[in-house]
Amino acid sequence: MATYIVLMGMQGAGKGTQAEYLAAQSGLPHITSGGMFRAIMASDSALGRQIASYYDLGHLVPDNLTIEMIRDRLMAADATNGVILDGFPRTVTQAESLGALLESMHQKLAIVPYLSIAENEALRRLAGRRCCKINDQHIYHIDDNPPKVSGICDIDGAPLYIRSDDEPEKIKQRISSYKNETTPVLEYYRIKGVLREINAEQPIDKVSAALLAAVEAAKKA
Repeated sequence: MATYIVLMGMQGAGKGTQAEYLAAQSGLPHITSGGMFRAIMASDSALGRQIASYYDLGHLVPDNLTIEMIRDRLMAADATNGVILDGFPRTVTQAESLGALLESMHQKLAIVPYLSIAENEALRRLAGRRCCKINDQHIYHIDDNPPKVSGICDIDGAPLYIRSDDEPEKIKQRISSYKNETTPVLEYYRIKGVLREINAEQPIDKVSAALLAAVEAAKKA
């Protein structure tokens, strides 16, 4: 059976870093909701045009279109052995839709690792975060994970920048929204028995080790 993972965590928990590590170790593609939206809109397909119409108006994409996009992505050749979903589901309705979709594929969710972190630590981390202008999955921190050359991405040499939503007031708003949206989803998966909480305030390598161990245990269950 394929391994389907939903990786969850508050902004600042290191989800992007840990998703990259887990993808490298497991061979599973790391799929972000934002990345999927951008890819499907660039494809100029009927679904892509529908989604773009909502984006252009600044509206949220309806759940039925989002789950259709997820379905298409899970059918891709690189997703045969499973995926690491990041940024979806955001609501209990979406979680239920994902469960129904996997059931229709004769699959199920293996594990939902939740990277837990205190709000004040998340604020500190986000304030020091710097992202690569070419690939926003290349993330650094001025104190905890600085680039070798200040202001330059180690991987592709592109400049690093501060995301507009990493400003202090916007960070607080994002964390508040995340908590309001996600608490019911965490409880939903806790009741389902697939939630595994991991202390994201540990050093990065220890978080990685705990995450990989949790996934490997889930695959054997």
